[in-house]
Amino acid sequence: MTTTSAALLLFLILDPLGNIPVFLGLLRPLPAPRRRVVLVRELLIALGVLFAFLWGGRYVLELMHLRQESVSIAGGIVLFLIGLKMIFPSPEGMFGEALEGEPFIVPMAIPLVAGPSGMASVMLLGSQEPDRMGDWSLALAIAWFGTALILFSATYLYKIMGPRVLVAIERLMGMLLVAISVQMLLDGVATYLRVAPAG
Repeated sequence: MTTTSAALLLFLILDPLGNIPVFLGLLRPLPAPRRRVVLVRELLIALGVLFAFLWGGRYVLELMHLRQESVSIAGGIVLFLIGLKMIFPSPEGMFGEALEGEPFIVPMAIPLVAGPSGMASVMLLGSQEPDRMGDWSLALAIAWFGTALILFSATYLYKIMGPRVLVAIERLMGMLLVAISVQMLLDGVATYLRVAPAG
């Protein structure tokens, strides 16, 4: 996987366009200057969590004696479920009802930006090719920067594009994510069949 394709994958997983209505709803009760502070804080927390999983995930897998193909298959399943929820959203949203008051870590940083699929994906990247951590770090930084740019422009994008266009784009991104997840799942199964001992 190239750095560009990894950045695109992570950008799709972070799903900034799909998060616009949720973020606007969570930040609406706060005064405008405070909204920017909270948004910056939550995005930085999410970035820190994702980098922690990118750099430390391989050691966690080694400690738990998990094989890379197991993580690939599990990551594919998680991405598949997230993609399906993007295509067929539930009335209460992807992660259920939000907590009242100023958001802190939950639900904006985790799980809306740094969700289970994002954590699994960066962990998978870092564990499969640990010699390319610089590439994966750059891909994560690019995806995060694109996400931050879109979320900071959320109010304007929501006014210009409207909810229908945002929903259509999110469902298209969900379709791409489902396709990527199926490929990840197939790669994991193929690797397992190659390395599994003959029974």
